[in-house]
Amino acid sequence: MKKEESKSTAFKRLAANRTNNAVKNIRLLGNLSNKHNYTYSDNDFKLIFNMIEDEVKLAKSRFLVGLSKKKRLKF
Repeated sequence: MKKEESKSTAFKRLAANRTNNAVKNIRLLGNLSNKHNYTYSDNDFKLIFNMIEDEVKLAKSRFLVGLSKKKRLKF
């Protein structure tokens, strides 16, 4: 975090940068689907996307856990 940067500003700056990098790398993975240039099995394809999907679920759950703590019923 930069010296006079708020937590919200730092989050937005880092989130935008990291999201853009993730999207760029996913697009680059998509380039590997060209069967004229590469050979791969269904298992190779499934391993790649299962790993990505698992990591997305894990990252998403880390955000949701923080949100769920705020939404508890209290009497």
